[in-house]
Amino acid sequence: MMLRLLAPFLIALAVCPAWADGLKSLEKFVSTVQSGRAEFTQTVTSPAKEGQAPRVRTSSGSFEFARPNRFKFVYRKPFEQTIVGDGQTLWLFDADLNQVTARKQAEVLGSTPAALIASAPDLQALQQHFSLQAAPDRDGLQWVQATPKVREGALQSIRLGFADGAIKVLEMTDNFAQRSVLNFKAMDLNPKLAADAFVFTPPKGADIIRP
Repeated sequence: MMLRLLAPFLIALAVCPAWADGLKSLEKFVSTVQSGRAEFTQTVTSPAKEGQAPRVRTSSGSFEFARPNRFKFVYRKPFEQTIVGDGQTLWLFDADLNQVTARKQAEVLGSTPAALIASAPDLQALQQHFSLQAAPDRDGLQWVQATPKVREGALQSIRLGFADGAIKVLEMTDNFAQRSVLNFKAMDLNPKLAADAFVFTPPKGADIIRP
């Protein structure tokens, strides 16, 4: 009888150390990885409407980052789009529209996935913007859930999946129940990136919007 009563507690003790590995992986990543690059695929699933199947969109491209606060997403398929954070300005270039949107990076970076990957030097800095919680291991990865402390933003939660010291998967759910999953392929840790890797110059003739 006593063993039955203790069983849930014993199971919790057995599982919790594995869960904690996710936080350890995040802590090691932000403290030891100063730059990185990888190819990625992104799948965005919108919630199903009545009588319809969920809408699924897939894109792919490349990603680079360097601490502090510099990153670049280059989407190549199905549409060309570039997102660059140079430390001061967040640039978004839509090639089809030949349109550039420029915002002050400090105003928009705080509770975004880019902040988790490229911004903070340690967990304490991340915890200014996120509530961090270890999650159960899944798909051979160690997971951390990050919930933005500022609830007015578009994101509801973010999950990071780690293996071999690198981020393998980034999952996001927004306030409209839309789910986005980025799978990173063979992330290269601490590569030497070009000095101008995060310099963005608006293409000639592009419309520039500064909200």
